[in-house]
Amino acid sequence: MTWQTPQTFDFEGHSIRWGSLGVGTPLVMMHGTPFWSHEWSRLAPLLANSHTVFFYDMLGYGNSDRPDGDVSLGIQNRLFAALTEHWKLDRPDVVAHDFGGATALRAHLIDAVDYNSLTLIDPVALRPWGSPLVQHVKHHETAFAEMPSYMHEAILPAYLQSAMHHKAGPEVLTPYADQWVGAEKQAAFYRQIAQMDQRYTDEVQDRYAEIRCPVQILWGEEDEWIPIDRGRELHAMIPGSSFVSIPNAGHLMQEDAPEAIAFHVQSFLQAQHRAGS
Repeated sequence: MTWQTPQTFDFEGHSIRWGSLGVGTPLVMMHGTPFWSHEWSRLAPLLANSHTVFFYDMLGYGNSDRPDGDVSLGIQNRLFAALTEHWKLDRPDVVAHDFGGATALRAHLIDAVDYNSLTLIDPVALRPWGSPLVQHVKHHETAFAEMPSYMHEAILPAYLQSAMHHKAGPEVLTPYADQWVGAEKQAAFYRQIAQMDQRYTDEVQDRYAEIRCPVQILWGEEDEWIPIDRGRELHAMIPGSSFVSIPNAGHLMQEDAPEAIAFHVQSFLQAQHRAGS
């Protein structure tokens, strides 16, 4: 089944695409970069057996608008705060990956969006961050955005594969790569990289002890984008948090080890339910 985000939310004049599955207590799933909500396509139906699962494409990603403007972490937390209000959610459970993790942390600590629980999966959370490709693009955005399409389309699969520990075939890579193919989407790909700025995590990094909900951190042991030691460091900064290392999984654990995510998220949510009952 093709992954779909059928609903539309207007955010500051931009179209944000989202969807939901299931019936039950609310659970929001937040994707990372350069991915989109498709990364939850195997997990959302499983969790929808006991929750209403909300998912969306961040501004500049997936099926949402890709403006020639701000799509940085500095706007994503405001978007998420607006979405939770639109969805009328009060303290949802949240599962957030990569940039989604940074967005969830910023929305919580800056915009006062409260959660029942927060599961962070290989999040962008601690300085310094940014792969060699990110650093290179930040200095040469125009050159990358205007390179011949065949070169860009050759870079995409290699870059995406580096987020996974297991060798991925076209059936895995294509849904992610296709989101960035075409002249406008190619420019958008390098635009979102060029706007990656550590100051957005710096704004909240020293406030992680203020987090107001139970936190679980999952980290792929083979993550080549953000080393697992950063996960252990983050764990030490969040009082009462739990930390689980996932073997044979890279940064995009949704493809390497979706069953591990499903097990640990369900176990964590069940434990929070028992604690609250």
